[in-house]
Amino acid sequence: MTQPSRPPGITALSFFFLFGTVMSGLAAVTLLFPGSVLEPLWRLNPRARDGFAAMGSWAVLLMVLVCVACGMAALGLQRCKRWGYWMALFILTINLAGDTANAVIAHDWRTLMGLPIGGAMIVYLLTKRSAFP
Repeated sequence: MTQPSRPPGITALSFFFLFGTVMSGLAAVTLLFPGSVLEPLWRLNPRARDGFAAMGSWAVLLMVLVCVACGMAALGLQRCKRWGYWMALFILTINLAGDTANAVIAHDWRTLMGLPIGGAMIVYLLTKRSAFP
């Protein structure tokens, strides 16, 4: 059976999730080995470092789970697999819920910037469902 061609936007989303894989993997490593050569990366988001520090070793587990999930989504989207489609939708939906919760509970209104972006990615995926047999 012939595989349908992958839309360019799906390839872009695959790279987006690949980037998420790398970043969450780096976060896990820097949390696991504090003070390493990678420690200066936390200057990009010191509030996240503080939040993860408060979680203790659970933060490492969370980042490893995010890394694996993003990697699976990237691979599944790249291969136009239905499980990759559902994984990507799940991750984006959880991210939207987290951004909303951060805005409402923590009054971090900057997280609202992610809502239209994540929403657009979800809408795009929904319109391209036929690319995932």
